[in-house]
Parts: sequence; structure tokens; C-alpha cells
Amino acid sequence: MSSERVPVELSQGVNGLDKIILRETRGSSAEKSNFFFIFYLFLLLRGFQVYLFGGHVTSWKNDHGEELLFVSSKALFKPPKAIRGGIPICFPQFSNHGPLEQHGFARNRFWSIDTDRPAFPTNSSSKAHIDLILRSSEEDMKIWPHSYEFRLRVALGPGGDLMLTSRIRNTNTDGKPFTFTFAYHTYFSVSDISEVRVEGLETLDYLDNLQNKERFTEQGDAITFETELDKIYLSTPTKIAILDHEKKRTFVIRKDGLPDAVVWNPWDKKAKAMADFGDDEYKHMLCVEAAAIEKPITLKPGEEWRGRQELSAVPSSYCSGQLDPQKVLLGS
Repeated sequence: MSSERVPVELSQGVNGLDKIILRETRGSSAEKSNFFFIFYLFLLLRGFQVYLFGGHVTSWKNDHGEELLFVSSKALFKPPKAIRGGIPICFPQFSNHGPLEQHGFARNRFWSIDTDRPAFPTNSSSKAHIDLILRSSEEDMKIWPHSYEFRLRVALGPGGDLMLTSRIRNTNTDGKPFTFTFAYHTYFSVSDISEVRVEGLETLDYLDNLQNKERFTEQGDAITFETELDKIYLSTPTKIAILDHEKKRTFVIRKDGLPDAVVWNPWDKKAKAMADFGDDEYKHMLCVEAAAIEKPITLKPGEEWRGRQELSAVPSSYCSGQLDPQKVLLGS
């Protein structure tokens, strides 16, 4: 973390918990905290916010200061309960695909700023970034007996793109490999879920979590939403688009090392059953999650895995017929 490249401020957040604020020279900013929302009175336009609790991105704003991620108004922000919304990190287990607690434990741990990091390969020239690290603890070893280092870089690209790069290394000294599944559980903010469609997953096989993970093939020309949906799409392309007709905005997800994609919206009944989720908030969120689930990752001691996602939000005029989704998906 170098203040010569990007001004960095470490201060106390809500309830006395540390927060880190990053600002680009053009005035963009990024904040990391490990508790509750931090509201800015100074000019926060483009930027992001991350909590040390969970290594959890909870805010991503564009040049106009519009929030692009969804966080529930009823999110508890009380460790060890994970934060409802933003970008929870699911490791070393996605959902209930294994013996651990739902979505593993990385989202329930306090991360540290990585001040002694090795070279961090990235496709971005962005200087607005922060590096975090999570290492195995005695608590973790009791439920998942493996030693690991999880390094996370959160970066803001020159165009306002949000980039997350994870590097997970097996540091076992007993010669044993370990296996894990993984997801960036991204909650996108949308205007009205009934006016949203997802492009890029058509004709693909998926596992339906609402039907005991039975395998099906997507039949529609796009994914639209009229009821609860919870599917794991397999062998997906590196680019997926979320078209928000009402806001005339398209989210583009680019991913590397993450072959699967989860699409989830709880709809009304499940929303009402969740204590940390508003009854009607399902209308304004959509999870599209870059993931590695069907084929778990196995690392031998000393080996490292890397998974990256890049999120961008571009204006579109889909309602007037000016947006060609294939150009979004196939373009650079």
C-alpha cells in the first residue's frame, strides 16, 4: 500500500473499526472498512468501499455517484454474520456443496492489509488498489484442516471498472493437497428485476438448486425473471451481460479462472423468510456470480490458483433498439 501512488487514509469507522480510503488523483475514491456503511460528505463519485470483515466489497459507484451494488437495508453488520449484499467471497466452499457452513468461512473472517505482498500480476494499470490477505487460523483448522494464504486485490480501473483478483496458495507443510470451490457472490443493483435480462448463458447446461441440483439445458434466448431462480450455469463464456432496461444500463462481467456462473434472485417468499433482507428488496437486486463449482480446484503444497472478475457498467439504449447485446458480449 503506497501513498506515493495513491493517497491512502487509514481511520476509524463506525464502532471504532478500521477503514481504509483510497482516492485517485481525479477525485475518485475507494474505502475499506470492517463495519457498517460509511457515508461521505466530501465528493465521492467514482469509487468503491470494502470491509476488512470478510474482505467484502460493499459499494461501487460510477462517475455520477450512483451505487451499482446492492446491500440490504436490513443487513446486520454484526460479525460473525456475513454482510447481506455487495460482493461476499465464498471460500473454501460454495453454498452447501460440502460439509462446511453455507458459503465457507472467508466472508466471516477479519482480513488484514497485505503490506508484504509478492508480485501481483494484473491486467490493469490502475494505481487505485488495495491488497488484503487472509491466512488459516486455529479456528479454521478445526473445521478445515489445511494451511492456506488467500490474497485479494481490489482495484478501480481507469474507466471506473471494478476488478477483484484472488490468489489462493496451499501452504500445507504435511504434503497434503486441498480442494475447494469458490465464488464472487456479487449482488448487482437493478431498477426492477422484471425489467432485467441476462445475456450470454443461453443454450448452456445448468444445475438447478431449486430441484436438487438436477442438470438441465437453458432453452431461452436470455434469462428473465418472473419467479425465484437459483441456477449454476456450467462452462460459461468469459463475458456475461446484465441488461437493465429501465435504467438503460448494462453490467458486463468479465472473468478468468472461473468457468461457472450462478444466477440468483430469492423472489418474494424467500425474501420474507430472511431476517437480514427486506420483504420487497428482491425487486432491486440480482446476483450473477463468477464461480468455480462443478469442478473443484485442487492445489498441491506450494501451488497457487488465481481467479479474477472485472465489472463494468455502460450506458445503453436497449429500449430504443440501439443496444445490440452481442456487441456487448463479443466486443472488447
